[in-house]
Amino acid sequence: MRRLATLVVAAAVLAGGAALALAQGTSPITMTVDATVSPNKAGTKRHPQGVKLGVTAKFDIPEAYDPPLVDRVTVLFPKGGLYNGAKYPKCSETRLARRGVSGCPKGSIMGKASGKAMADDVPTYPKVTIVNGGARRVYFYTVMTNPARVQVPVVAKVTKLSGKWSYKVEADIPKALQIVAGIPIVLHELKGSAGKGDWLATTSCPRDKRWRYHAEGVFTTGETIIYDDSVPCR
Repeated sequence: MRRLATLVVAAAVLAGGAALALAQGTSPITMTVDATVSPNKAGTKRHPQGVKLGVTAKFDIPEAYDPPLVDRVTVLFPKGGLYNGAKYPKCSETRLARRGVSGCPKGSIMGKASGKAMADDVPTYPKVTIVNGGARRVYFYTVMTNPARVQVPVVAKVTKLSGKWSYKVEADIPKALQIVAGIPIVLHELKGSAGKGDWLATTSCPRDKRWRYHAEGVFTTGETIIYDDSVPCR
């Protein structure tokens, strides 16, 4: 069934400055993305450059198509990227679940996203708040009020890597975002931004002047969708 999980997928990749094209090439779903990294001039290891990431994504899903449920999303960040979650105030999953964003330190809020989706033939407007969870966590606190109120912190685990990639981010999609009040949710648009100070930063730009990223979506059917792309740098 069509899922709000698509929103969480796009929000998770928002932290990488671009969005995952779900099932592109293997299903009728199509997506257009406008992604930005500001500033796109890289910093150095001694002087990292803090960046703000923006993304606007539009999804075209034929009414007759019933895409499978997204179970997990994995994103690999390019070498030259730096995540400074340990430097900023953080919130916990328990506090988010109990008290929402208002229960977190103000300095832990790192960005927001909003979307337009359909619950049957009624529009609904989910909102996502991006919250710092420390050195190894980022939360995408998702709220929707129609067809029923849902507030769920989506946990994204951050792992530092060596070699070609700098970090791996993995997020499991909560059951509560799959179907709401028995109604599948269809996402059509998502727009958001993330970044404060040097929470997300760059330390270099490759010779080809592109920051590359790799994303994977794993579905309940066992299918894995792989997507590779890049954003310009200097």
